Amino acid sequence: MSGEEESGRRLPGPSLACPVARTDHAQILLGHGGGGLLTHRLIEQVFRPAFTNPLLDARHDAAVLPIGGERLAFTTDSYVVRPLFFPGGDIGALAVNGTINDLAMCGAHPLFLSAAFILEEGFPIEVLRRIVASMRQAAQSAGVQIVTGDTKVVDRGKGDGLYINTAGIGRIECSRTITPTAIRASDAVLLSGDIGRHGMAITAVREGLEFETTIVSDCAAVAGPVRALLTAEIEVHCLRDLTRGGLATALVEIAEAARLHVHLEETAIPILEEVRGACEILGLDPLYVANEGRFVCFVPPAQVEHALAILRKHPVAADAHRIGVVSDDAAGLVTIKGTLGTSRVLDMLSGEQLPRIC
Repeated sequence: MSGEEESGRRLPGPSLACPVARTDHAQILLGHGGGGLLTHRLIEQVFRPAFTNPLLDARHDAAVLPIGGERLAFTTDSYVVRPLFFPGGDIGALAVNGTINDLAMCGAHPLFLSAAFILEEGFPIEVLRRIVASMRQAAQSAGVQIVTGDTKVVDRGKGDGLYINTAGIGRIECSRTITPTAIRASDAVLLSGDIGRHGMAITAVREGLEFETTIVSDCAAVAGPVRALLTAEIEVHCLRDLTRGGLATALVEIAEAARLHVHLEETAIPILEEVRGACEILGLDPLYVANEGRFVCFVPPAQVEHALAILRKHPVAADAHRIGVVSDDAAGLVTIKGTLGTSRVLDMLSGEQLPRIC
């Protein structure tokens, strides 16, 4: 007689079911800041019930505020990237460009930013000067002004050097409402450039990885190409910058909000070979790796070539591609056709691939 029979109980046999990721955590995890499923659940279960209102419930990159006959976009973001300096940027440029990009995704012309600094006791003043100078240069390049701010200092060992919070205001000059609910079946999905560079640049420095070619972050402001599309009267239905969670998470959020099906072509998505190789070594999917200077754009099929020509005139979008199409056959679904012609479903990550990359 076996031990399990002697004890009067039967041990469970092997299960063929895939485990379901736990999302009912009683404490905050790093994954709650990753932009994936845990972030989504935190927003839906904690923040939205507490703060719900029509402006917040739009769930856009910025709130669109009707004021005095005009429409303004307002956004805020915090930056805790580690390390503070990385190939292609630093926490200061990242904070400015990231906030500008959130405004641009609403079709806004960015105007003014705030900057708040949480400093750890003992942080070198000279390093702070470098970061502030980088912020000034990024703001000047984008034609925005940093007009207000705040400074706080925490005890030594309590702040990891420096955190930055920024907020931004921009003016929406086009009459169009740019939002996932404006997307239509047959819309084309355009991507402004190669993906995965920012997350892998951060990881390479953080982990001391050496590759034949240095991976440089794509950190940049994208307001220029967005404004060019709108000035040319391209019928832009939706914009989304690809930060935490990468291309895949952004498109899942859009598909769910639009209640439409996004079909992607894997071979059309530009990924640098060094990024692809680094992801393979680390077991990461580049579709989920963060970017800081890339966005997707949904436009009618008749305007694809015109829109791509406009985007490619700007260095930050010189490698723009059409990567997919929208249909109405499966609400809230994102699928991608691979190199062998088979398709798979993309979903939000349940955990955190790369913590603290922005």
